[in-house]
Amino acid sequence: MTAFALGLVLFSALLHASWNAMLKAVDDRAGVLGAVSLAHALAGVVLIALSPIPDRASWPSIFISTVVHYGYYLLLFRAYRHGDLSQVYPISRGLAPAFVALSAWLIIGETMSPLGWLGLAAISAGICLLAMLRGAAQAPGSTIALALLLGVCIGTYSVADGIGIRQAGTATGYMGWLFLCEAPVPLVIALHRRRNRGHFAPRTLILGLLGGVAAVTAYGLVLYVKTIAPLGAVSALRESSVIIAAMIGVLVFGERPWRGRMLAAVVVALGVIAVSQAG
Repeated sequence: MTAFALGLVLFSALLHASWNAMLKAVDDRAGVLGAVSLAHALAGVVLIALSPIPDRASWPSIFISTVVHYGYYLLLFRAYRHGDLSQVYPISRGLAPAFVALSAWLIIGETMSPLGWLGLAAISAGICLLAMLRGAAQAPGSTIALALLLGVCIGTYSVADGIGIRQAGTATGYMGWLFLCEAPVPLVIALHRRRNRGHFAPRTLILGLLGGVAAVTAYGLVLYVKTIAPLGAVSALRESSVIIAAMIGVLVFGERPWRGRMLAAVVVALGVIAVSQAG
């Protein structure tokens, strides 16, 4: 992977971790997620207006990614309601890179060098180590199953988008339609959850829109890099955002224990180095 592609994905991971950390810091998570989805819709409209229509070959991928995103958001909201997601959510992020790499190999014959596979394994292992440190081993079976389903969703829409954006003929056009199509479900869910709590506070709306800009930029960068780099490597590097979020938790929120999180970060960092050197 080139240094340019590596830098874009790691910057995307930083943006993703930052807006998730912001989500953790507020009380009205449903309101913030609703504003984030609104930002997705607005970004979609702008990109559609400025871009040509994606090639017909890419529309099945847009449809698959949109439907899977709907399932992902529904699972995510259910997990927030039960309050157990913080224990095992890293499992879903750790599962996704391996799922994407194997799917890309089976579907489009895309593979990596042995060093790249080793780096991907290290990144997934580091993320799963973080999950164990946060109590995944003691979590109820239903919660672990939910995390695994989330991982499958992440892997599925990542592969669909990686294939679709290469077929679209216009990266920004593909992004625009994807952002617009996936926005309604989280917005509807957030509005439903806010029904009994009154109007959105201005601070919630502002934070949500800022988070939405970060989320749109983060995934847009990842979609672009998927046109120039192997899908498995991109997915693995993107999920390093989980470790970045854990470091934010240690440094900003004072979360403990910190030694195990640092170990997980080192394992992931070694994996990132291996993927970057794999070519």
